Amino acid sequence: MRSRFEAFRDGDAAWLLASWHRSTRPRTLDLSDNPRWRGLQILDTVAGGPDDDRGIVEFRATYLVDRGGVEIMQERSEFVREGGRWYYLREV
Repeated sequence: MRSRFEAFRDGDAAWLLASWHRSTRPRTLDLSDNPRWRGLQILDTVAGGPDDDRGIVEFRATYLVDRGGVEIMQERSEFVREGGRWYYLREV
């Protein structure tokens, strides 16, 4: 989750697409209007441990808006592990 946040923050569309599960991955990812991400807070996790193949992460991410101030995005995301690597699956 943290590496996906950093990739969004840095505008790294190639890394994001590679970390997306093939069953839900978009063909392209346009980050031209990507906000200025500032911080990430993990609120909850369900499974996702060393012996799990699925996990859920609830997080809150903050970003700056053009008119000034900070906005918050909160989401629960499902991840799946394949071949020893975690992939973003979908928002739940």
